[in-house]
Amino acid sequence: MGKRKRNTGLNGRATQEEAPAKKTKGSNGAPVTMPVTIQIITGSYDRVLHGLTATISPNDEVEFADTFLFNAHSSAIRCLAVSPPSVPEPGKIQKVMLASGSSDERINVYHISAHPPKQKAKDVLSSIAPRKILENPRNRELGTLLHHSSTITALSFPTRSKLISASEDSSIAVTRTRDWSLLSTIKVPKPKPQGRPSGDTAALDGTPAGVNDFAVHPSMKLMISVSKGERCMRLWNLMTAKKAGVLNFTRDVLQQAGEGKHSSGEGRKVVWGATVEGDEFSVGFDRDLIVFGMDSTPKCRVMPEPKRKIHEFCYVSMDSETDSSLLAVSTEDGRILFFSTNTEDLSLEEPKTDKKTEQLPVAKLIAQVGGREAGVTGRIKDFVICKVTGQQGDSLLISTGSSDGKIRVFKLSIQDLAEARNMKSPKQIGKILGTYETQNRITCLSAFVMVPRGEGAEESDDDFDDEEEMDDTEEDDEDDVNSEDEHQDKN
Repeated sequence: MGKRKRNTGLNGRATQEEAPAKKTKGSNGAPVTMPVTIQIITGSYDRVLHGLTATISPNDEVEFADTFLFNAHSSAIRCLAVSPPSVPEPGKIQKVMLASGSSDERINVYHISAHPPKQKAKDVLSSIAPRKILENPRNRELGTLLHHSSTITALSFPTRSKLISASEDSSIAVTRTRDWSLLSTIKVPKPKPQGRPSGDTAALDGTPAGVNDFAVHPSMKLMISVSKGERCMRLWNLMTAKKAGVLNFTRDVLQQAGEGKHSSGEGRKVVWGATVEGDEFSVGFDRDLIVFGMDSTPKCRVMPEPKRKIHEFCYVSMDSETDSSLLAVSTEDGRILFFSTNTEDLSLEEPKTDKKTEQLPVAKLIAQVGGREAGVTGRIKDFVICKVTGQQGDSLLISTGSSDGKIRVFKLSIQDLAEARNMKSPKQIGKILGTYETQNRITCLSAFVMVPRGEGAEESDDDFDDEEEMDDTEEDDEDDVNSEDEHQDKN
């Protein structure tokens, strides 16, 4: 990496943890809920990394403002990863790490403020600009990682001390954020040529290769990866950076997932989730998802008929005490669908053929957000769900990015989701708070709830420029990955 300074990094993927809304006293002594500010970051085909804030008032009015705009890469941005804020310290601001991956083989790393930007008394730039600008000069690039030789396909901060990246060069890299050294490179075997599937862009006499996605178990000891041209998923032991197993997708499972004879049959995305019945993980294909238990046995499939193309999915925590969660899926027709994968909610459909194949049960569709009912028809390319607590209970703020360049912010209450879960047919819930036009073709999106500024915490150049030691050395020791330079799996 072309290092400029030594800094810390943290976690980011899928769903943000609960953030309580800050309260203050009104003139009559009654508590007044302060606005919630969400930092949204988008990547695009136009090589632009765009940051903006959505400030949501207690009466659900939203105000957007640009915070940064980086001409980040020389080609399309493919993925983003955002960490949680740094550990709060008296008198110091909190920071967030941002990583962007592109088809130019580079990973750029940034420091951005975790606090809402301050409104300047006289801002000439905002007064003449067509859109509100709340630029923070402390948001800046730290440097570039050159750990891969092809397109970056996935990024994640599983802990504050690690950044994991995957690429189409069939490798997964583990980087230590303390000094940006490469701890380990996991080499994923390239598939054997089995004919040239439709749409294959591999070189002549070559075969499609590269890691599509990976998911790290919360214990930081196990990782699952899915790759191009492979009808299987691979399990990795992160303590040794070695292969733990290969699980093939059976022909019956692929057929039920809508992967026909001429389809690639490869997993496109994978996520871990925690439910009342224990941990599970979901593997996403082109038009369906298959949910697996911890024993790697298929539990159910997800999408109802007619199946729509899937773009992103994640687990949403409903109750942290009981580990109750739902599976949220964004689709080609502008909807976010919520499914229950609990065994009691699964149902069997009538088989379409006379073949005696064991049919997987189907997850229960309980609710949807967006779609034609909300005036959204374009695909939702990516989304992030943030859980916040207000006077009226817990609610979810959903930031979505579409290929038409529009960012939409939806709000729905946890209570509405809980009530929809008990209904026989799916329910349209939530409301759209606002829409922002980025004028870029969005490819990926990330977001987090900004932290209210602590007492006496004022930004200074020292906060972002000074070298600092990692304040999570215990965490570093606990989940450290074997630092061998490279592990070649010959399968």
